[in-house]
Amino acid sequence: MATATLIKDLNDISTEDYCVLGLATCFLKEDGEFHEVQVVEPIPSAALEAILKGIPTSYQFACGFLVGEILAGDTPQVPAHFPPQAQLCDNFVERVIAATRTYKSRPEAQKHIPVGTRHDDLNFSLEKKRVLNAVHVVRTEDNVKQHSHTHQVL
Repeated sequence: MATATLIKDLNDISTEDYCVLGLATCFLKEDGEFHEVQVVEPIPSAALEAILKGIPTSYQFACGFLVGEILAGDTPQVPAHFPPQAQLCDNFVERVIAATRTYKSRPEAQKHIPVGTRHDDLNFSLEKKRVLNAVHVVRTEDNVKQHSHTHQVL
């Protein structure tokens, strides 16, 4: 499905709508070692407001865009504001549409990073690594032991 077709099929999203993209530093775990990757991700309005209040984040910077700049043509491309080695996040188009809807419902959040500007003053931290390919393996030892009277009718 082409991006242009996807936007045309949506009644509530236009190319003139606002969205924020951020450059996140994430990690891939291979053979017990972590490899750093830079990922371009849309940031929803609530997350942006929390990030701008100073919570630690994996985002190095954030930029304001119009949807038409992000989803121009059939294939979304990494915008010029971002390093060439950065890659688009999984489900990029769907996530851009979802994030755009958050800015439409909270238009006051658009004033934080106007279209065409970049905000670098984020509390960037890699203390808690964002691992993209993490697999959680549930083991028998992880089960919570219940008290013997839990399921008895008293």
